[in-house]
Amino acid sequence: MAFNPLEHRGIPLDDQLRNWSELNVEPIDPDNADPYTRCRIIAMNGIEVEAIMFSHNFNRVCPDPAVKQRLARVRYIEQQQQKVVNWLLPGQSSVLETTIAYEQVAVDLTGWVARMEPDPYLKQAYQFGLLEDFDHLYRYANLYEMIEHRKAEKIVQELTEVTPGRPTYLHHRDPMDNVREPYDRATAAPISKLHALTIMSAEQQTMNFYMNVGPMYMEPIARQLYQEIGLIEEEHVTHYESLVDPGETWWERLVNHEYNECYLYYSFMQTETDPRIKAIWELHLNMELEHLQIACDLMRSHDGRDPESILAPALPEPVTFEPNKRLVRELLATQIDYTTLGTGYVQDMHERFEEMQAEINAQRPASERVIDEHRDKYGQEYRLETEGPNPVPRLREKAGTR
Repeated sequence: MAFNPLEHRGIPLDDQLRNWSELNVEPIDPDNADPYTRCRIIAMNGIEVEAIMFSHNFNRVCPDPAVKQRLARVRYIEQQQQKVVNWLLPGQSSVLETTIAYEQVAVDLTGWVARMEPDPYLKQAYQFGLLEDFDHLYRYANLYEMIEHRKAEKIVQELTEVTPGRPTYLHHRDPMDNVREPYDRATAAPISKLHALTIMSAEQQTMNFYMNVGPMYMEPIARQLYQEIGLIEEEHVTHYESLVDPGETWWERLVNHEYNECYLYYSFMQTETDPRIKAIWELHLNMELEHLQIACDLMRSHDGRDPESILAPALPEPVTFEPNKRLVRELLATQIDYTTLGTGYVQDMHERFEEMQAEINAQRPASERVIDEHRDKYGQEYRLETEGPNPVPRLREKAGTR
């Protein structure tokens, strides 16, 4: 039977506060954990961070002290949840190893959403961004071998291929061409709203991560690559956040955030392979069920509408981390030359795009130089092509480099 979170109260808010010993969770083992367990941790941290930041933004514009106090109590618990989730990541993993895992999340979470999205315009948005994050994984994997002398299959374990996507230097577009058309909140399928919120949250997390960790490296090529890809993540956040209907009220958005947290925790509880981590997903789900009820009560009181009018009657099929190699290869073969113009997509480079490229890529960008330097050092690029050569002939490795 499908799970309807509106039918469950969960743990009362007064019983959700945890002490330090309860928050001090044991991290996963970086050498033996399922890569998709790590992906679920990273994805769920992004969802929690978005919920917290949304609540803070709501707090800043809300004039009602009683509502602000209620938001503050829930937000504190969300902060505890975020600390538990993010602290599951192992301290012995380097920043670059975590970065490669972030990009695996971007590829396989966006790939799953693109496959499941019913709206053609939204599906295209996910497909477009997927090919760019896929290329980021390839650039970081080459950097990883160069400066840490390890291979990315240690992290992704052949679940996700490593080969060029849409070349990173071509991701730099005029900012106005990163804005998309929003879905219509009155007609969009409930799953489409959850998809948009999920991918926006994941990309926002990546943007924030790169903004902060990039300067931690001493190697110039690493600092420069994080800077370049960090700016592209700004483009991606603009791309995805503009899919959300700005006409949604604050109360409606609050309910959507809480419902989406229930959806993701439920999904990961259903698909988690590590029993200890699965128990955390289940605990947090039972907390979020109460947060959702609180949000629904606020919507009824302040928005004059029933949450049932905007939510699905039951959770959709669980979000699943799984290989998306076939999808990625199909998109490489058919959409590699896409760029954006206004709110749409085109295959031909236009004047505004070319002007942006001439300005920002006046010098050879780090995303190209990292491959040059890897070839100089090892005589070849780093790739992990489990399904055969890259489907785009010009993106295949040059003859004689192996």
